[in-house]
Amino acid sequence: QLQASGGGLVQPGGSLRLSCAASGRNFANMGWSRKSAGDQMEMVAVISPEGVKVYADSVKGRSTISRDNSKNTIIDLQINGVTVEDTSVYYCWALADQIYWGQGTQVTVSS
Repeated sequence: QLQASGGGLVQPGGSLRLSCAASGRNFANMGWSRKSAGDQMEMVAVISPEGVKVYADSVKGRSTISRDNSKNTIIDLQINGVTVEDTSVYYCWALADQIYWGQGTQVTVSS
């Protein structure tokens, strides 16, 4: 029900762009998380149906999450000025009766 796209190899200082299409439910909050170095899941950004946005301190000021509720709900994440610390597997998620997860998408920041 959640299909993520984007990611891949990004040069340091560049931008990463991820997109996630969700269908089959009316979703409340949606967002992106990533695996941290300790294999913990770190919240990156969250957006409510009304467009209220919350960002992790690690990406605040250089990230934008957006949401399109028409037809299929699509959330996009852009992180600018990426560093090697942004290298991770990124997961989109959406909250309805439970949390639904998309498949992970690898982002590697390297020159």
